[in-house]
Amino acid sequence: MTYKETCEYLYSQLPMFEQQGASGYKEGLENSVKLDEHFGFPHRKYRTIHIAGTNGKGSCAHTISAILQMCGYKVGLYTSPHLVDFSERIRINGNPIPEDYVIDFVQNEKSFFEPLKPTFFELVTAMAFKYFADKAVDIAVIETGMGGRLDCTNIITPTLSVITNIGLDHTQFLGSTLKQIAMEKAGIIKPRIPVVIGEATEETRQIFDVMAAEVSAPITYAEDQHEVIDCTSTVEGLLYHTVHDGILEGELAGIYQKKNANTILCAIRRLEEIGLMYPVHTMPEEPCKNREIREGFKHVCDLTGLKGRWQKVKERPLTICDTGHNVPGWTYLSEQLKAIRCKHRHIVFGMVDDKDIQGVMALLPKDATYYYTKANNKRAVSEGVLKLYGTEFGLLGEAYPDVVSAYDAAQKAASEKDFVFIGGSSYVVAEFLKNCI
Repeated sequence: MTYKETCEYLYSQLPMFEQQGASGYKEGLENSVKLDEHFGFPHRKYRTIHIAGTNGKGSCAHTISAILQMCGYKVGLYTSPHLVDFSERIRINGNPIPEDYVIDFVQNEKSFFEPLKPTFFELVTAMAFKYFADKAVDIAVIETGMGGRLDCTNIITPTLSVITNIGLDHTQFLGSTLKQIAMEKAGIIKPRIPVVIGEATEETRQIFDVMAAEVSAPITYAEDQHEVIDCTSTVEGLLYHTVHDGILEGELAGIYQKKNANTILCAIRRLEEIGLMYPVHTMPEEPCKNREIREGFKHVCDLTGLKGRWQKVKERPLTICDTGHNVPGWTYLSEQLKAIRCKHRHIVFGMVDDKDIQGVMALLPKDATYYYTKANNKRAVSEGVLKLYGTEFGLLGEAYPDVVSAYDAAQKAASEKDFVFIGGSSYVVAEFLKNCI
Protein backbone atom coordinates (compact mmCIF):
# COMPACT_ATOMS: atom_id res chain seq x y z
CA MET A 1 0.00 0.00 0.00
CA THR A 2 1.04 3.59 -0.58
CA TYR A 3 0.96 6.11 2.26
CA LYS A 4 -2.32 7.53 0.95
CA GLU A 5 -3.85 4.05 0.73
CA THR A 6 -2.60 3.23 4.24
CA CYS A 7 -4.21 6.37 5.69
CA GLU A 8 -7.45 5.64 3.87
CA TYR A 9 -7.37 2.11 5.31
CA LEU A 10 -6.95 3.51 8.83
CA TYR A 11 -9.79 6.00 8.32
CA SER A 12 -12.21 3.62 6.63
CA GLN A 13 -11.56 0.22 8.19
CA LEU A 14 -11.18 1.21 11.85
CA PRO A 15 -13.98 2.80 13.88
CA MET A 16 -13.08 6.50 14.08
CA PHE A 17 -14.85 8.83 16.49
CA GLU A 18 -13.72 11.93 14.63
CA GLN A 19 -15.58 10.79 11.52
CA GLN A 20 -18.35 8.57 12.89
CA GLY A 21 -19.15 9.91 16.34
CA ALA A 22 -20.45 7.47 18.97
CA SER A 23 -20.02 4.39 16.75
CA GLY A 24 -16.29 5.14 16.56
CA TYR A 25 -15.82 5.37 20.32
CA LYS A 26 -15.00 2.36 22.48
CA GLU A 27 -14.92 2.59 26.26
CA GLY A 28 -12.27 0.67 28.15
CA LEU A 29 -8.57 -0.18 27.98
CA GLU A 30 -8.72 -3.87 27.02
CA ASN A 31 -7.47 -3.43 23.45
CA SER A 32 -4.90 -0.85 24.50
CA VAL A 33 -3.44 -3.27 27.03
CA LYS A 34 -3.28 -6.08 24.45
CA LEU A 35 -1.60 -3.85 21.88
CA ASP A 36 0.80 -2.55 24.51
CA GLU A 37 1.78 -6.07 25.54
CA HIS A 38 2.21 -7.13 21.91
CA PHE A 39 4.70 -4.33 21.25
CA GLY A 40 6.67 -4.96 24.44
CA PHE A 41 5.29 -2.12 26.59
CA PRO A 42 7.08 0.60 24.57
CA HIS A 43 5.96 3.56 26.72
CA ARG A 44 7.97 2.16 29.63
CA LYS A 45 11.18 2.91 27.74
CA TYR A 46 10.92 6.70 28.09
CA ARG A 47 9.47 9.32 30.39
CA THR A 48 6.04 10.75 29.64
CA ILE A 49 3.95 13.81 30.48
CA HIS A 50 0.20 13.17 30.31
CA ILE A 51 -2.16 16.04 29.45
CA ALA A 52 -5.98 16.03 29.65
CA GLY A 53 -8.61 18.76 29.72
CA THR A 54 -11.59 20.17 27.89
CA ASN A 55 -9.70 23.02 26.23
CA GLY A 56 -6.08 24.10 25.99
CA LYS A 57 -4.45 20.69 26.15
CA GLY A 58 -3.07 21.00 22.60
CA SER A 59 -1.50 24.41 23.23
CA CYS A 60 -0.07 23.20 26.55
CA ALA A 61 1.26 19.97 25.05
CA HIS A 62 2.98 21.73 22.16
CA THR A 63 4.50 24.48 24.31
CA ILE A 64 5.83 22.07 26.94
CA SER A 65 7.24 19.95 24.12
CA ALA A 66 8.92 23.00 22.58
CA ILE A 67 10.51 23.96 25.91
CA LEU A 68 11.81 20.43 26.47
CA GLN A 69 13.23 20.41 22.93
CA MET A 70 15.11 23.60 23.75
CA CYS A 71 16.53 21.78 26.80
CA GLY A 72 18.20 19.35 24.40
CA TYR A 73 15.83 16.42 24.90
CA LYS A 74 14.59 14.23 22.10
CA VAL A 75 10.86 14.80 22.56
CA GLY A 76 7.96 12.76 21.26
CA LEU A 77 4.61 14.52 20.88
CA TYR A 78 1.28 12.74 20.43
CA THR A 79 -1.81 14.88 19.79
CA SER A 80 -5.13 14.74 17.99
CA PRO A 81 -6.86 15.38 15.72
CA HIS A 82 -4.61 16.22 12.79
CA LEU A 83 -5.51 19.18 10.61
CA VAL A 84 -3.84 18.58 7.26
CA ASP A 85 -2.06 15.23 7.36
CA PHE A 86 -2.22 12.12 9.55
CA SER A 87 1.50 12.40 10.38
CA GLU A 88 0.86 15.56 12.43
CA ARG A 89 -0.42 13.36 15.26
CA ILE A 90 2.95 11.75 15.96
CA ARG A 91 6.09 13.90 16.01
CA ILE A 92 9.63 13.85 17.34
CA ASN A 93 11.22 17.26 17.83
CA GLY A 94 8.59 18.70 15.54
CA ASN A 95 9.23 16.24 12.70
CA PRO A 96 6.17 14.17 11.71
CA ILE A 97 6.31 10.39 11.68
CA PRO A 98 7.75 9.21 8.32
CA GLU A 99 5.30 7.86 5.77
CA ASP A 100 7.31 4.64 5.41
CA TYR A 101 6.99 3.93 9.13
CA VAL A 102 3.19 4.26 8.97
CA ILE A 103 3.04 1.96 5.93
CA ASP A 104 5.31 -0.68 7.46
CA PHE A 105 3.50 -0.60 10.81
CA VAL A 106 0.13 -1.31 9.25
CA GLN A 107 1.39 -3.94 6.81
CA ASN A 108 3.52 -5.78 9.37
CA GLU A 109 1.02 -5.70 12.22
CA LYS A 110 -2.29 -6.08 10.39
CA SER A 111 -2.53 -9.82 11.05
CA PHE A 112 -2.32 -9.14 14.78
CA PHE A 113 -4.54 -6.12 15.24
CA GLU A 114 -7.35 -6.86 12.76
CA PRO A 115 -8.82 -9.68 14.89
CA LEU A 116 -8.82 -7.30 17.89
CA LYS A 117 -11.00 -4.84 15.97
CA PRO A 118 -9.37 -1.79 17.57
CA THR A 119 -10.67 1.72 17.09
CA PHE A 120 -8.63 4.14 15.01
CA PHE A 121 -7.43 5.94 18.13
CA GLU A 122 -6.45 2.72 19.92
CA LEU A 123 -4.25 1.62 17.04
CA VAL A 124 -2.72 5.02 16.37
CA THR A 125 -1.87 5.40 20.06
CA ALA A 126 -0.09 2.04 19.94
CA MET A 127 1.75 3.19 16.80
CA ALA A 128 2.87 6.39 18.52
CA PHE A 129 4.13 4.60 21.63
CA LYS A 130 6.07 2.09 19.53
CA TYR A 131 7.52 4.78 17.27
CA PHE A 132 8.78 6.80 20.22
CA ALA A 133 10.44 3.68 21.66
CA ASP A 134 11.96 2.68 18.30
CA LYS A 135 13.46 6.15 17.94
CA ALA A 136 14.63 6.26 21.57
CA VAL A 137 13.02 9.52 22.65
CA ASP A 138 13.99 10.89 26.06
CA ILE A 139 10.48 11.99 26.92
CA ALA A 140 7.06 12.05 25.25
CA VAL A 141 4.23 14.51 25.76
CA ILE A 142 0.98 12.58 25.44
CA GLU A 143 -2.39 14.28 24.95
CA THR A 144 -5.54 12.32 25.79
CA GLY A 145 -8.09 11.85 23.05
CA MET A 146 -11.22 12.12 25.18
CA GLY A 147 -11.73 12.09 28.93
CA GLY A 148 -8.94 10.43 30.83
CA ARG A 149 -9.90 7.43 32.98
CA LEU A 150 -10.82 5.18 30.04
CA ASP A 151 -8.83 6.99 27.37
CA CYS A 152 -6.50 4.56 25.63
CA THR A 153 -3.48 6.74 26.46
CA ASN A 154 -4.13 6.07 30.14
CA ILE A 155 -2.00 2.92 30.25
CA ILE A 156 1.05 5.10 30.87
CA THR A 157 2.55 6.06 34.22
CA PRO A 158 3.83 9.55 33.57
CA THR A 159 6.41 11.74 35.21
CA LEU A 160 3.84 14.54 35.41
CA SER A 161 0.09 14.79 34.82
CA VAL A 162 -1.63 17.99 33.68
CA ILE A 163 -5.38 18.68 33.55
CA THR A 164 -5.97 22.04 31.88
CA ASN A 165 -9.63 22.64 32.75
CA ILE A 166 -13.08 21.09 32.90
CA GLY A 167 -15.96 22.13 30.66
CA LEU A 168 -19.16 20.61 29.31
CA ASP A 169 -18.01 18.73 26.22
CA HIS A 170 -18.49 15.15 25.01
CA THR A 171 -21.27 14.93 27.58
CA GLN A 172 -22.76 11.82 25.94
CA PHE A 173 -19.60 9.94 26.93
CA LEU A 174 -18.14 11.72 29.94
CA GLY A 175 -21.22 12.82 31.87
CA SER A 176 -23.62 15.75 31.88
CA THR A 177 -22.16 17.66 34.84
CA LEU A 178 -18.80 19.27 35.55
CA LYS A 179 -18.42 16.92 38.52
CA GLN A 180 -18.88 13.81 36.36
CA ILE A 181 -16.50 15.08 33.68
CA ALA A 182 -13.92 16.00 36.34
CA MET A 183 -14.04 12.43 37.66
CA GLU A 184 -13.28 11.11 34.17
CA LYS A 185 -10.43 13.58 33.53
CA ALA A 186 -9.02 12.93 37.02
CA GLY A 187 -8.58 9.34 35.97
CA ILE A 188 -5.11 10.26 34.68
CA ILE A 189 -3.94 11.07 38.21
CA LYS A 190 -1.50 8.31 39.20
CA PRO A 191 -0.08 7.18 42.55
CA ARG A 192 2.56 9.59 43.86
CA ILE A 193 2.82 11.35 40.48
CA PRO A 194 2.52 15.15 40.69
CA VAL A 195 -0.48 16.68 38.92
CA VAL A 196 -1.08 20.27 37.82
CA ILE A 197 -4.67 21.51 37.47
CA GLY A 198 -5.02 24.59 35.25
CA GLU A 199 -8.50 25.79 36.22
CA ALA A 200 -11.09 24.40 38.61
CA THR A 201 -14.42 25.28 40.15
CA GLU A 202 -15.36 24.63 43.76
CA GLU A 203 -17.08 21.38 42.83
CA THR A 204 -14.32 20.10 40.52
CA ARG A 205 -11.66 20.96 43.12
CA GLN A 206 -13.38 18.64 45.53
CA ILE A 207 -13.10 15.83 43.01
CA PHE A 208 -9.44 16.52 42.23
CA ASP A 209 -8.50 16.86 45.91
CA VAL A 210 -10.14 13.56 46.86
CA MET A 211 -8.76 11.59 43.93
CA ALA A 212 -5.24 12.98 44.36
CA ALA A 213 -5.31 12.27 48.10
CA GLU A 214 -6.45 8.68 47.51
CA VAL A 215 -3.26 7.94 45.55
CA SER A 216 -0.92 10.35 47.38
CA ALA A 217 -0.40 12.45 44.26
CA PRO A 218 0.99 15.97 44.97
CA ILE A 219 -1.49 18.44 43.48
CA THR A 220 -0.97 22.04 42.35
CA TYR A 221 -3.67 24.43 41.17
CA ALA A 222 -2.11 26.74 38.61
CA GLU A 223 -4.70 29.47 39.08
CA ASP A 224 -3.60 29.74 42.74
CA GLN A 225 0.06 30.22 41.81
CA HIS A 226 -0.40 33.27 39.56
CA GLU A 227 2.73 32.57 37.53
CA VAL A 228 1.43 34.99 34.87
CA ILE A 229 0.85 38.44 36.34
CA ASP A 230 -0.52 40.04 33.18
CA CYS A 231 -0.37 39.79 29.42
CA THR A 232 -0.75 42.21 26.51
CA SER A 233 -1.36 41.66 22.81
CA THR A 234 1.40 42.43 20.31
CA VAL A 235 1.74 42.18 16.55
CA GLU A 236 3.56 38.87 17.01
CA GLY A 237 1.33 37.31 19.70
CA LEU A 238 1.20 37.91 23.45
CA LEU A 239 3.62 39.43 25.93
CA TYR A 240 3.49 37.76 29.35
CA HIS A 241 4.68 39.40 32.56
CA THR A 242 5.52 36.55 34.94
CA VAL A 243 6.61 36.08 38.54
CA HIS A 244 9.60 33.80 37.97
CA ASP A 245 10.38 34.04 34.25
CA GLY A 246 10.33 37.76 33.59
CA ILE A 247 8.82 38.95 30.31
CA LEU A 248 7.98 36.19 27.85
CA GLU A 249 7.02 36.60 24.21
CA GLY A 250 4.32 34.09 23.31
CA GLU A 251 3.88 33.09 19.68
CA LEU A 252 0.37 31.77 20.28
CA ALA A 253 -2.18 34.57 20.20
CA GLY A 254 -5.71 34.55 21.57
CA ILE A 255 -6.61 35.83 25.02
CA TYR A 256 -7.32 32.29 26.25
CA GLN A 257 -3.57 31.62 26.03
CA LYS A 258 -3.00 33.58 29.25
CA LYS A 259 -4.56 30.73 31.26
CA ASN A 260 -2.68 28.16 29.19
CA ALA A 261 0.59 29.98 29.85
CA ASN A 262 -0.09 29.98 33.58
CA THR A 263 -0.71 26.22 33.48
CA ILE A 264 2.43 25.63 31.40
CA LEU A 265 4.66 27.62 33.77
CA CYS A 266 3.28 25.73 36.78
CA ALA A 267 4.07 22.49 34.96
CA ILE A 268 7.59 23.79 34.31
CA ARG A 269 8.00 24.45 38.06
CA ARG A 270 7.11 20.80 38.74
CA LEU A 271 9.57 19.64 36.04
CA GLU A 272 12.26 21.74 37.73
CA GLU A 273 11.51 19.99 41.02
CA ILE A 274 11.77 16.60 39.31
CA GLY A 275 15.13 17.59 37.82
CA LEU A 276 14.18 17.66 34.16
CA MET A 277 14.77 21.39 33.98
CA TYR A 278 16.86 23.87 35.92
CA PRO A 279 15.43 27.15 37.19
CA VAL A 280 16.82 30.45 35.93
CA HIS A 281 14.50 32.88 37.64
CA THR A 282 14.11 36.44 36.36
CA MET A 283 12.52 39.56 37.82
CA PRO A 284 9.00 40.26 36.49
CA GLU A 285 9.98 43.36 34.47
CA GLU A 286 13.12 41.87 32.92
CA PRO A 287 13.32 39.88 29.67
CA CYS A 288 13.31 36.14 30.39
CA LYS A 289 16.85 34.86 30.97
CA ASN A 290 15.85 31.19 30.74
CA ARG A 291 16.66 30.45 27.09
CA GLU A 292 14.70 27.20 27.03
CA ILE A 293 11.44 28.72 28.29
CA ARG A 294 11.93 31.94 26.30
CA GLU A 295 12.51 30.20 22.97
CA GLY A 296 9.86 27.54 23.61
CA PHE A 297 7.15 30.16 24.05
CA LYS A 298 8.42 32.33 21.23
CA HIS A 299 8.84 29.62 18.58
CA VAL A 300 6.37 26.90 19.56
CA CYS A 301 4.85 26.62 16.07
CA ASP A 302 8.20 26.25 14.32
CA LEU A 303 9.51 23.83 16.94
CA THR A 304 6.46 21.56 17.04
CA GLY A 305 4.41 22.19 13.89
CA LEU A 306 1.37 23.51 15.78
CA LYS A 307 -1.43 24.92 13.63
CA GLY A 308 -4.90 26.36 14.11
CA ARG A 309 -4.55 28.31 17.38
CA TRP A 310 -5.60 31.86 16.52
CA GLN A 311 -3.44 31.36 13.42
CA LYS A 312 -2.99 34.37 11.15
CA VAL A 313 -2.96 33.28 7.51
CA LYS A 314 -3.39 36.61 5.73
CA GLU A 315 -2.68 40.25 6.52
CA ARG A 316 -5.16 42.07 4.22
CA PRO A 317 -7.87 41.43 4.97
CA LEU A 318 -6.73 40.13 8.34
CA THR A 319 -7.64 36.44 8.21
CA ILE A 320 -7.45 34.17 11.26
CA CYS A 321 -8.49 30.59 11.95
CA ASP A 322 -8.98 28.85 15.29
CA THR A 323 -10.02 25.32 16.25
CA GLY A 324 -12.15 26.34 19.27
CA HIS A 325 -15.29 24.22 19.10
CA ASN A 326 -17.22 24.27 22.37
CA VAL A 327 -18.79 26.72 24.80
CA PRO A 328 -15.77 27.01 27.15
CA GLY A 329 -13.49 27.71 24.18
CA TRP A 330 -15.86 30.18 22.58
CA THR A 331 -16.28 32.07 25.84
CA TYR A 332 -12.77 33.38 25.12
CA LEU A 333 -12.90 33.36 21.33
CA SER A 334 -16.00 35.55 21.20
CA GLU A 335 -14.28 38.24 23.26
CA GLN A 336 -11.27 38.03 20.97
CA LEU A 337 -13.47 38.42 17.87
CA LYS A 338 -15.29 41.41 19.35
CA ALA A 339 -11.97 43.07 20.26
CA ILE A 340 -10.64 43.02 16.69
CA ARG A 341 -10.58 46.52 15.20
CA CYS A 342 -11.93 46.33 11.67
CA LYS A 343 -14.48 47.82 9.31
CA HIS A 344 -16.60 44.63 9.25
CA ARG A 345 -16.36 40.99 10.39
CA HIS A 346 -16.87 37.96 8.14
CA ILE A 347 -17.15 34.60 9.90
CA VAL A 348 -16.87 31.26 8.10
CA PHE A 349 -18.54 28.93 10.55
CA GLY A 350 -19.27 25.21 10.89
CA MET A 351 -19.85 22.77 13.78
CA VAL A 352 -20.28 19.07 14.48
CA ASP A 353 -23.43 17.54 15.88
CA ASP A 354 -22.27 16.57 19.38
CA LYS A 355 -21.52 20.15 20.44
CA ASP A 356 -23.76 22.71 22.12
CA ILE A 357 -24.60 24.63 18.96
CA GLN A 358 -27.02 27.04 20.59
CA GLY A 359 -24.67 27.63 23.51
CA VAL A 360 -21.87 28.60 21.11
CA MET A 361 -24.10 30.76 18.92
CA ALA A 362 -25.29 32.71 21.92
CA LEU A 363 -21.68 33.88 22.29
CA LEU A 364 -21.07 34.94 18.67
CA PRO A 365 -20.97 38.62 17.65
CA LYS A 366 -24.09 39.86 15.90
CA ASP A 367 -22.30 42.62 13.98
CA ALA A 368 -20.84 40.19 11.44
CA THR A 369 -21.74 38.45 8.19
CA TYR A 370 -21.86 34.66 8.51
CA TYR A 371 -20.89 32.05 5.94
CA TYR A 372 -22.42 28.85 7.25
CA THR A 373 -20.75 25.71 5.99
CA LYS A 374 -19.86 22.11 6.83
CA ALA A 375 -16.72 20.03 6.75
CA ASN A 376 -16.56 16.73 4.86
CA ASN A 377 -17.36 14.78 8.00
CA LYS A 378 -20.31 12.55 8.95
CA ARG A 379 -20.66 14.46 12.23
CA ALA A 380 -20.86 17.85 10.54
CA VAL A 381 -24.08 19.80 10.95
CA SER A 382 -25.53 20.82 7.57
CA GLU A 383 -25.03 24.39 6.50
CA GLY A 384 -28.78 24.88 6.18
CA VAL A 385 -29.44 23.81 9.77
CA LEU A 386 -26.68 26.09 11.04
CA LYS A 387 -28.20 29.00 9.13
CA LEU A 388 -31.57 28.33 10.78
CA TYR A 389 -29.95 28.29 14.21
CA GLY A 390 -28.02 31.43 13.37
CA THR A 391 -31.12 33.30 12.23
CA GLU A 392 -32.72 32.61 15.63
CA PHE A 393 -29.78 34.37 17.28
CA GLY A 394 -29.67 37.28 14.85
CA LEU A 395 -26.52 35.96 13.15
CA LEU A 396 -27.29 36.78 9.54
CA GLY A 397 -25.63 35.12 6.59
CA GLU A 398 -25.86 32.53 3.83
CA ALA A 399 -25.25 28.79 3.60
CA TYR A 400 -22.44 27.22 1.54
CA PRO A 401 -22.00 23.51 0.77
CA ASP A 402 -18.29 23.35 1.62
CA VAL A 403 -15.52 25.26 3.34
CA VAL A 404 -13.81 26.34 0.11
CA SER A 405 -16.90 28.03 -1.33
CA ALA A 406 -17.69 29.66 2.04
CA TYR A 407 -14.18 31.06 2.36
CA ASP A 408 -14.12 32.23 -1.27
CA ALA A 409 -17.37 34.12 -0.70
CA ALA A 410 -16.01 35.74 2.47
CA GLN A 411 -12.82 36.81 0.72
CA LYS A 412 -14.71 38.31 -2.21
CA ALA A 413 -17.00 40.26 0.13
CA ALA A 414 -14.27 41.50 2.47
CA SER A 415 -12.38 44.75 1.96
CA GLU A 416 -8.77 45.17 3.01
CA LYS A 417 -9.88 46.77 6.29
CA ASP A 418 -12.27 43.92 7.15
CA PHE A 419 -11.63 40.83 9.27
CA VAL A 420 -12.21 37.23 8.20
CA PHE A 421 -12.44 34.39 10.72
CA ILE A 422 -12.68 30.64 10.05
CA GLY A 423 -13.70 28.29 12.84
CA GLY A 424 -16.36 26.51 14.88
CA SER A 425 -14.83 23.09 14.32
CA SER A 426 -11.37 21.55 14.01
CA TYR A 427 -12.54 19.95 10.77
CA VAL A 428 -13.58 23.28 9.24
CA VAL A 429 -10.14 24.68 10.07
CA ALA A 430 -8.47 21.52 8.73
CA GLU A 431 -10.20 21.81 5.35
CA PHE A 432 -9.44 25.52 5.21
CA LEU A 433 -5.72 24.99 5.87
CA LYS A 434 -5.56 22.10 3.41
CA ASN A 435 -7.51 23.60 0.54
CA CYS A 436 -7.51 27.39 0.86
CA ILE A 437 -3.97 28.54 1.67
